[in-house]
Amino acid sequence: MCAAAAVCMMSSCLDTIILPEDKTVDEDFWKTKGDVSSMVNAAYAAMTAEDVMTRLVVWSGFRSDELVQTSTPTGTIPDALEEMGAVNMQTTNTFAQWGSIYNVINRCNIVLDRAEAVMLEDPNYTQSDYESDRCQMLALRSLCYFYLVRNYRDVPYITEAYMNSSQNTQLEQSTPAYIIDQLIETLEEVAANGNCLRSNSFTVNEWRRVGWFTRDGVMSLLADIYLWRASVMHSESDYQKCVSYCDKIIESKREQHVRGRNEVELKAYPLADGNQSYYDIFSAQNAEESIFELQSTANSGLCKYYFKYGTNTSTEGFLKASNIFLTALSTQTSLVTSSQSVFAQQDLRYYNAVYKPKTTSDDYTHVRKMVAQSGISNKPSDLETRTEGRTFANFNQNYIIYRLTDVMLMKAEAEVQLMRDLPTDADGNAIADEAVTQWNDSLRQDVYNIVEAVNSRSINQADLSSVGLKYTTYSGFGRQQMETFVMRERLRELCFEGKRWYDLLRYNYRHIDGVQYNSILADLAGEDGAGLPDIFEDMLMLATRSRGTDASAIRAKMQNEAYLYLPIPNSDTNVCPLLKQNPAYKETNTYEKTY
Repeated sequence: MCAAAAVCMMSSCLDTIILPEDKTVDEDFWKTKGDVSSMVNAAYAAMTAEDVMTRLVVWSGFRSDELVQTSTPTGTIPDALEEMGAVNMQTTNTFAQWGSIYNVINRCNIVLDRAEAVMLEDPNYTQSDYESDRCQMLALRSLCYFYLVRNYRDVPYITEAYMNSSQNTQLEQSTPAYIIDQLIETLEEVAANGNCLRSNSFTVNEWRRVGWFTRDGVMSLLADIYLWRASVMHSESDYQKCVSYCDKIIESKREQHVRGRNEVELKAYPLADGNQSYYDIFSAQNAEESIFELQSTANSGLCKYYFKYGTNTSTEGFLKASNIFLTALSTQTSLVTSSQSVFAQQDLRYYNAVYKPKTTSDDYTHVRKMVAQSGISNKPSDLETRTEGRTFANFNQNYIIYRLTDVMLMKAEAEVQLMRDLPTDADGNAIADEAVTQWNDSLRQDVYNIVEAVNSRSINQADLSSVGLKYTTYSGFGRQQMETFVMRERLRELCFEGKRWYDLLRYNYRHIDGVQYNSILADLAGEDGAGLPDIFEDMLMLATRSRGTDASAIRAKMQNEAYLYLPIPNSDTNVCPLLKQNPAYKETNTYEKTY
């Protein structure tokens, strides 16, 4: 990447409030422990910027079956969403811009570059302090790169700090395999560092317990990355590493459990009861079962997309919950075979996730999760009617990156993939194998236990005995059925929390072959990505099922792996010849809309 674009990517401009001028940096800054702390906090704060938050919402929720556009707002953002939804993105589309993520990366790199020398200037800044700050910045930078790899696939991997516009370097994209390897190596080192923050270093009410990257947060990110790589590469050892890290996190959360708070030991997991969980997790925030969440005093990005897009406007944001959340099924058993409805009527998460449609003719509902400030603790006769409940200017909603049930379900997803096929004879017929059967039975039972613990805490208790999950329903399920079982529970538990598109991508990769993760797309494919692996049809059906009459046309456009990823921003490819465009997209000057 050429110098002008590199500086633009990193920070757009050198903000003298957050990033001092060169002379100040060299002579007057980086002298005290407080200087380092201010820059660490600035890196975390940059992660809550509106441009970052909107991408976390749109890249996962809107690209999946969770969210669709509202009709009220008009202008640049709705147009950009329409392009994305129709799979007709231009390379100038605002949601293709990656500068805000690289801005966070650069802030981390600056701390990593300058903090160590402060120990020579300020004796109060100890080796332990430095190692703690270093661990946090390495983890936060790794999280940013993980988002970039899952959304662009082929991106520049930059570990140099950009301090001024005079720096000159040429950078190009790295392969996703290389970047993922670097992230794992970095995070393994951080997790093993004795100065990596532990959650129990703080009281249970201290925001830094989950507002900073602690060892639990680092291990959660590692588990997530291992699960991703395992799915892409079909790697049993990576699935096992995911399970191992999940077990460490779960054990850590058990050790931290404080009796007398709202969490209870449910099925051996410290989870808040369903009557209390919404308030703990999304209203009071920084719940005991949380692991890492971005602290916010004015989350305008989340506000504009889930709540309302401007002060004194009509009460609609840019996005709404899709039609898969419109109705609930009468029993949990019917969820086993349903391909459309997400929730059962007895599930409190349904009433906390979405609002009641405005009129009986509406084919959608609005997001309630993280919008409403109070939880519904008993199953009402219908969804709650949408009310404002908070002001546009005071939307101080944290954004959760990892929490305990997410980690539990990561483990369940990995364990499903560790189930083995029975051996076959020369004609392809299965041969009985007691060892394989016992192995699969043990894994299936553990997966069920995890899903049942997550599910049962949110079932209205009066209905639990009659509609709660029963193992007999799933005891004969094979790997693919159990895979669906876990995916559906992840959708119920984590809807609108920025997880769904990545869940679908893992599902796709597990069911396709021929992925060349050690090469970038532009070097592998012809025009429109020709020659790349096709997308798994079942994944496409899920991802587009909320698009109504446009679904079949969208699926027809999404021909291969290249279409799973965003275009490289036109503003960068225009000035940086080393950057290669995703072959699914044409540069804007030759691009023609088809909608």
